Amino acid sequence: MDRLSHPQQTIQVLQEHRFVFQKKYGQNFLIDPHVLDKIIAAAGIESGDTVLEIGPGIGTMTQALAETAGHVVAVEIDRNLIPILQETLAGYSNVTILNEDILKLDVNRLVREYNGGKPIKVAANLPYYITTPIILGLFEQEVPLDNMTVMVQKEVADRMQAAPGSKDYGALSLAVQYYAEPYLAANVPPNCFLPRPKVGSAVVRLTRYQEPPVPAEHPAFLFRIIRAAFNQRRKTLQNALWNAAELTIPKERTAEALRRMRLSETVRGEALSLEQFARLSDLLFL
Repeated sequence: MDRLSHPQQTIQVLQEHRFVFQKKYGQNFLIDPHVLDKIIAAAGIESGDTVLEIGPGIGTMTQALAETAGHVVAVEIDRNLIPILQETLAGYSNVTILNEDILKLDVNRLVREYNGGKPIKVAANLPYYITTPIILGLFEQEVPLDNMTVMVQKEVADRMQAAPGSKDYGALSLAVQYYAEPYLAANVPPNCFLPRPKVGSAVVRLTRYQEPPVPAEHPAFLFRIIRAAFNQRRKTLQNALWNAAELTIPKERTAEALRRMRLSETVRGEALSLEQFARLSDLLFL
């Protein structure tokens, strides 16, 4: 089997199997070998690594991963792709193909089964419509991770790295930066995919922190505060927390906490850093 990163080979495989793209799965297959090399390099894949690939498609990235890593576990939701993967990856004895929904899969069990519970690396060309649930789900489940190197929509990559006060800064920025250090490895134009998406993409490496960069006594409550602050981002923080159905924190309590932090009573959530949100959540928790 020739490398699938060459467009002609990808088209041939799809035609032979009469494959029909499923919009519901957000399928856009990578057809640029240079981008593939950048993903492998950014992930730092080595011969002793076990790699979890989410959404292998027809096996384009899987082939490259298998040639570098010790073991690749490829999780694909579309059952129509399984026979294609079995064919394109037939020459790789270090690949395991699972027909599963990553959002329903017990990834911690998978890590125990395939890597003895030791940290894995994740590589993925993620469907844009479920990028955030997949990334945050892996972090929140406390899956043993070294890093996640993922292809995402460029707009999402910008949000992951955004700083307080910028237009891209929001709940996703804070959540990602609480769990990992984001690094933009490459920008990827639409012509690198089949079919072409309507927007640009980016490769981002998220290196998991051993410990969160800021202390928070109650992380779950911290993220409730963050979500409330950005669900109504044009409101002051006092009003946003008061109006949030899951919180309804009296404005007086928020005002007192802000005074103790030497912040204005009219401050909005978009102005607070992760460290300030953590401090605020500690002050407001009952």
